Amino acid sequence: MQKICFELEVYSFHIDFIGHVNNTVYVQWMEIGRTKLLEVVGMPTHEIFQQGFVPVLVQTNISYKSPLYLGDRVQVEMWISELRNASAIMQFRFYNAQGTLAAEGWQKGLFVDRETMRPRRLRPEERALFTPYVHSTGEAMPANSLVSVP
Repeated sequence: MQKICFELEVYSFHIDFIGHVNNTVYVQWMEIGRTKLLEVVGMPTHEIFQQGFVPVLVQTNISYKSPLYLGDRVQVEMWISELRNASAIMQFRFYNAQGTLAAEGWQKGLFVDRETMRPRRLRPEERALFTPYVHSTGEAMPANSLVSVP
């Protein structure tokens, strides 16, 4: 099993009036993670559209643990904890440069037909693209299981 790992930087437009990263920014960072996952499995968004289906987000849950501040480097880990016929649950963890957990969360997404907007089942060959990233728990994984993406 593998995880997608990437780094982000906190910029001034991410900061709220209290001086730390605004809660809504984590949702944007999750979007970046989902996009990177689709790219890594060989299903970039523009190609999925051409195939007649789209990923649609239906649920987001985030727990905030410790603040991130302007200039921090953020390490993001993501993986799939549940892969069903037409849906997936993706897990996310956000760490500061010292390795302190700043937030963790999950999102549920569906694959839907572009025309009907009804759930569309993944074909076996499409499903197989995601299976290397299915990992039921967030326990530590060997370094060779982490896929760093730009």
